[in-house]
Parts: sequence; C-alpha cells; structure tokens
Amino acid sequence: MVWIPGGEFSMGSTVDSDSLCSMPGMTRDASPVHRVYVDGFWMDATELTNEEFATFVKATGYVTIAERTPTAAEFPGAPLENLVAGSTVFTPTPEPVPLDDHYVWWRYQKGANWRHPEGPESNIDGREKYPVVQIAYDDAVAYAKWAGKRLPTEAEWEFAARGGLTGKLYAWGDDFHPNGKPMANTYQGKFPVKDTGQDGFAGLAPVASFAPNGYGLYDVAGNAWEWVSDWYRPDYYAQLAAAGGVARNPQGPESGFDPAEPSERKRVQRGGSFLCTDQYCSRYIVGTRGKGEVSTGSNHVGLRLVRDAQ
Repeated sequence: MVWIPGGEFSMGSTVDSDSLCSMPGMTRDASPVHRVYVDGFWMDATELTNEEFATFVKATGYVTIAERTPTAAEFPGAPLENLVAGSTVFTPTPEPVPLDDHYVWWRYQKGANWRHPEGPESNIDGREKYPVVQIAYDDAVAYAKWAGKRLPTEAEWEFAARGGLTGKLYAWGDDFHPNGKPMANTYQGKFPVKDTGQDGFAGLAPVASFAPNGYGLYDVAGNAWEWVSDWYRPDYYAQLAAAGGVARNPQGPESGFDPAEPSERKRVQRGGSFLCTDQYCSRYIVGTRGKGEVSTGSNHVGLRLVRDAQ
C-alpha cells in the first residue's frame, strides 16, 4: 500500500461529451466541480490481483455471486435460461454497429466468474498478476473485510487518482499519449469490433504494466473498473455544491438512484477499463464516474482497497 496524504481538492469534471458512454443527457453526473477535503489514508498500489483473491477464497471458502445460481425472486422477469450461475461478458461484434444499445456487445454467459472471466472455456492460468474481475460489490466488501481493509469512498478514490495534480484531464496530465507513449490500458481500434492492442494489450493487462501516478498508484485509468463504497446518484455532486463550503470526507448519498434504470441498486465505479475509448466511453478521464448494479460483475470490473491511517 502507498500513503495518500489527504487534503483539499476540486472534485468532478466539466467534461460532458456524449462519448462518455454514448448517452446524451446522461454524462453530466460528474458536475458541478466542488471542493472536497479527505483525511490521509493508505491505498493499494495496484488493483487486486487474481492470486490475491485466490488466497482469500482458499482461506475462507468464499463463493462469489457469479458462482451462485440466481433466483427468480432476485431477478423478477428474467428469462429462465438466464437463471444460471454466470456473469456478463463483453463480446466483440463482427462488424461496426450503432453505439446506442450496449446489449449488442454484452451477453450473460453461463459459467463466467473470476476463475473463468470470459466463460467456462477461459481460465486465469498464467494470469496471477492480472486484476481479478467478475467481482460484484458484495464480493469486494467480503474480501475487504477479510483483509482488514475497506473500499475507498469516491472522494478518496479521486483524490488519490489525481496523484497531486490539479485540474488535469488524466491522472498524468492533459495529453492522452504524451510523446506518443500509452499511459493506460484502453481500447484501440473500431469499437466494439476489435481491440488492436496498440498499447501492448488487447484486453486486460497485468497490474503495473504502465507508469504510476504521482502517488505511486498504478492503473487508476483503464484496465479494470474499480468499485468504491458510494451509492450512485447523478445529482449527488449538485447536492454537495448546493450545500456550499468544503465537503469533508463525504461518504456518498444515503441511497442510490439511477433514472436510466430506477429499479436497479447501483454503486459507483471509478477509473474506466480496457474497453474505454473516446468512440464510446472515455471515462478514463480522471474526474468522471461509472456505476454498476451491486449484484452484477463483468469481465472488466475489479477493485482496489484502502486502510485508514493508524
């Protein structure tokens, strides 16, 4: 873990491009920019790896949500064929498609879980240093409790990801590829047809494959989305700004609400993933936000933990 000194900063982003997940009108949830203070804390230098999660499972016998058979009560209205243990998996399309329906490139895959991220035929052999994925929110909380750590708040995560820089687009500055050098594992090529891997990786990369930020944190942009503890509400930043002054150690709203899917309970995710691209989802921009239904994982969502100062 590395020490994050804490302090006051401007949280959020004024970037409201509709490439932020191609949903016009739904990309303003990181504004307005508002002042926040966070105490110092310790943070994992990298995203949690497969080998670290395997140690936890071996010690506890924990079974992730993706490995459990879902019930009709949990997912009312879901087709019976989908009530099997599994999770969501990104699937490239054979040709370019309109980017207004993400179900075209996502599927529910029977047998997909952290051991088999893309489905039963896949595995994590030789990927011990890769981020663990297919992790639902409760899985992340369970690991954190066992490890004596916790998920960061959204404010802590953003303060840490900025690495001491102020007002920059990315965790390393304002140039996405400074001097032509890739700084994060993102998507190259025509989305969602083919990731050409021009940054060295088509898909996930081992943790710490790219340069760290100013605090020594790796992969705070791209690679795998990271769960944080806050409930998701698109208007939460407006609430903080309206309160005036400096928000001290904000913990997020008391409950979540996503007007796009009001029946789903969502927590915030941060950092973007290897699937992010300015063609569709450029949420590797440091102040932007993601969200995820709490009982759903996917093959691009993992975690990074923190520990309070002693």
